[in-house]
Amino acid sequence: MDIRRSKTQSNIMTEGSPFRALLLYSLPLIAGNFMQQLYNTVDSLIVGRYVGDAALAAVGGSGQIINFLLSFMWGASAGAGIVIAQYFGAKDRKRLERACHTTVLLAVVAGLLIMALGLIFSKSALIWMQTPPDMLEEAMIYLQVFFIGMVFNAVYNMIAGILNAVGRSELSLLFLVISSVTNITLDIALVAGLRMGVMGAAVATDVSQAVSAVLAVGFLMRTKESYGISLRKIRWDSVMAKRILRIGFPTAIQQAVICFSNVLIQSGVNAYGTLAASGFTAYIKVDGFNILPVMSFSLAATTYVGQNAGAGRWDRVKRGTVTVLLMSVVYTVIMGAVMIIFRYPIISFFTSNATALRSGVLCVWALAPCYAFLAVIHSLAGAVRGTGHTVPPMVIILINLCGLRILWIRFIAPLFHSIMGVYLTYSVSIFMCALMMVLYTWKGKWKDRTAVK
Repeated sequence: MDIRRSKTQSNIMTEGSPFRALLLYSLPLIAGNFMQQLYNTVDSLIVGRYVGDAALAAVGGSGQIINFLLSFMWGASAGAGIVIAQYFGAKDRKRLERACHTTVLLAVVAGLLIMALGLIFSKSALIWMQTPPDMLEEAMIYLQVFFIGMVFNAVYNMIAGILNAVGRSELSLLFLVISSVTNITLDIALVAGLRMGVMGAAVATDVSQAVSAVLAVGFLMRTKESYGISLRKIRWDSVMAKRILRIGFPTAIQQAVICFSNVLIQSGVNAYGTLAASGFTAYIKVDGFNILPVMSFSLAATTYVGQNAGAGRWDRVKRGTVTVLLMSVVYTVIMGAVMIIFRYPIISFFTSNATALRSGVLCVWALAPCYAFLAVIHSLAGAVRGTGHTVPPMVIILINLCGLRILWIRFIAPLFHSIMGVYLTYSVSIFMCALMMVLYTWKGKWKDRTAVK
C-alpha cells in the first residue's frame, strides 16, 4: 500500500546520498538536543547560583534516578521507532497506522507506571546512593515533583519517536524549542524570582513537558499523513504492542543498565562529599552538549537503517553505517579537544568552589579523551538496532557498561584512594565496549536481514 507524501513532508532515506540524508535528518535532532541540554544547563546554573552547591548536587544526583526509570520508556520509544521506520520504508500504511496508535497508548501506560515507581521508591533510592544528608531533602522534593509530570514526558518522547521514524525530526525540534523557552522562563521566574528553590525547578520542568506533549498530540491529530492519529482509533493492539516491546525491550534493558551503572558511579562520587558531587554535576551538564549529538547520530543511524532495511536496500545500509560512524567520530574528536583545552573556565562557570572545581576538572581528564570511543559504540549500536536486532548491542553494553563498571567500582576504584579512581570507571568501560561493538558489527549476522515481521 502506497503512503502518499511529499519529500517536504517526510525524509525519505531510501533515496539519494546517504551522507546528505543522514545530515539533514541529524541536524534538527542535534539542535533539539542542544536546546534540551541548554535548558538543563540553565536549570543547573540558576539552582547553583541562587540556591547553592548542595541544591545543585541534589538536582544532579536526582538525575541518575530519573534516567534509570526513564530508560524503560526510552526502550519502548526506540522499539516503536524501529517498527514504524521499517513499515514506513516498506510503504505498509495499514500496519504503520496500527503501530502509531498503539505507541500513543503505550506512552500513557508507561508514564503512569514510571510516575508510580518514582513516587514510591525515590527516597529509598536516594538513601541507597549514599546521598549526603544536606542534599537528601532537596533531592527528594525535586524527584517527587518531577515524577508528577511523568505522563507528559512519556507522551512527548513516544510521539517524538514516531515523528523521527518517518523523518519529521524538524517537528520534534520545534516542539522542543517551545518547551525549552517555557522551561527557562519559568526557571527564572520560580527559582530566581520567587525563590522556590529546587521545587521551582521541578515545576518548571513539568509545565514545559506538558506544553511539548500537548503540541505533539495536537499535530498528530491534525495531520492527514499516514502516521496521524485519531482518538477513536486508539485502542490496545496486543499483537502490535508485543512487536514494539519485543524490539524495544533489549534497548530498555541496555539503557537501564547504563543508568544503573551511573547510579553506582554517582554513589561513589557522593562518598567524597557534597562539593565533589557538585563538581561532578557541573561536568555532566556540560558533557551533555558533547554526547547528545552522538545520540542524535545514533538515532539517525537507526532510522536510516530501519527505512532501508524495510525497503530491502542492504547496499545503502552498509554505506550509511560507515557514513554515520565517520560523522560521529569526527565530531567527538573535536569536542573532546575543546573540553580539555578549556576545562577550567567551563567548570568554573558552574561553581567557584576550589574542591568542586577540582572534582569537575578531574572528570574532564577521565572522560573527554574517550568521546570518540563513545561515538563508535552508539553509531554502530544504532545501525544494528535499525534492523531490529536489538539483543546483541544490549549484551555488549550489559557486559561492559554495567558488569565491568560494577567490578571496577567495587574492586579497582578504592585502590586509587581518590575520586579519579571512580571517574576512570567510565574510561575503561567505554574503551572495552567500543572494541566489542566493532568486532560484532564486523562479524555479526545483522547486515542482510531484519528482525521485524
